[in-house]
Amino acid sequence: MKTAIQEFMKKIELRNGHETEFLQAVYEVAESIVPFAEHNPKYKIHKILERIAEPERVLIFRVPWLNDQGEVEINRGYRVQMNSAIGPYKGGLRFHPSVNLSVLKFLAFEQVFKNSLTGLPMGGGKGGSDFDPKGKSDAEVMKFCQSFMTELYRHVGADIDVPAGDIGVGAREIGFLFGQYKRIKGEFTGVLTGKGPEWGGSLIRPEATGYGVVYFVAEMLKLRNDSLKDKRVIVSGAGNVAQYTIEKCIEMGALVVTVSDSEGYVYDPEGIDAVKLAFIMDLKNQKRGRIKTYAKHFNCTFIEGQKPWSVKCDIAFPNATQNELDEADARLLVENGCFCVAEGANMPSTPGAIHVFEQAKILYAPGKAANAGGVAVSGLEMSQNSLRYSWDREKVNIKLKQIIEQIHQVCVKYGKEESGYINYGRGANIAGFVKVADAMIAQGIV
Repeated sequence: MKTAIQEFMKKIELRNGHETEFLQAVYEVAESIVPFAEHNPKYKIHKILERIAEPERVLIFRVPWLNDQGEVEINRGYRVQMNSAIGPYKGGLRFHPSVNLSVLKFLAFEQVFKNSLTGLPMGGGKGGSDFDPKGKSDAEVMKFCQSFMTELYRHVGADIDVPAGDIGVGAREIGFLFGQYKRIKGEFTGVLTGKGPEWGGSLIRPEATGYGVVYFVAEMLKLRNDSLKDKRVIVSGAGNVAQYTIEKCIEMGALVVTVSDSEGYVYDPEGIDAVKLAFIMDLKNQKRGRIKTYAKHFNCTFIEGQKPWSVKCDIAFPNATQNELDEADARLLVENGCFCVAEGANMPSTPGAIHVFEQAKILYAPGKAANAGGVAVSGLEMSQNSLRYSWDREKVNIKLKQIIEQIHQVCVKYGKEESGYINYGRGANIAGFVKVADAMIAQGIV
């Protein structure tokens, strides 16, 4: 079987040899799907995994704009439309200097499986730009977003491709992008999700990814007749996902002791409570400051240039960015007693780290399952837009919990081993694959 996986990857590497993040994402899925396809030959005959690994369409375009000094700036824009077998392309836009085609193809590939797991009719896509909103004025961000959408509008639509936010694309950016789309097209449609609740957005969309990853952990623990109460938790990141992960952990009785950003992490042994979380939200969302300010304000430790994986914990939430947790970090977590890792970010654990978790038989929740809450509520936002109706907070939250519970159930179905250990990574890959694969077979060679 190892030979079959290697032969498959050789074909993928021939076309995408320089795209390391994309190859990593494909390999992680291939480890589960190639053996599964050997026992289910229809998927092998139709070369479904090979087809999923090839985008249906990749768009690359120039984004010129004027800065506040009247100088011309030029960025590169992207949209990877990966797979539309079960619905319109759906996936976020990322504005960050690290954005390139490899990163976006990996994210789009992951999105195909994640969206499938939600049970909602959404294909997979991803886009963005190497533009960095940090340090830019509102006027500069608006000019960039308007220029970006002036090209992208040709390729998106409520029934074609529905982008959302991601790193660097929050409420401000979504607003500017939507305004430009509406201005060009002269129509008010659900072309973007993550909109403000006053103009077509869904309640609890900002909270959904963070809430969802905690709900997933709660389901994992429930199988062990356990809960989050009194668990010691570490979280990486300080953005949207981290903030609402912390909020839900506090609500469920856990003690959260870390938060981080690109400069380092804060260790607060007394735990982050509601007052401290409100400080973090104001610091990061309004003031756009650095997390070390928290350490100064609450007189706790800031560790510069490090990630929080050396801090002893029961549960770890890598919520920042891809490949932030490597094999050495994973071994340290396990040695320090961590028994559960749940990914709020996309592919934050390297393949080596994942193998450490699986060998140690700890609970490991892959991002495509654990952080699907965000796109799930985006899907619910699309439904509300189609109905021209808005559901209340409680109804959306109930639907979110139901979707996460269903995702957990199918991961258990496909991931349970003879020993009783649940390999959530394999379960998520196979469950996400089957729905898309069956749709692709039904629709022919397209």
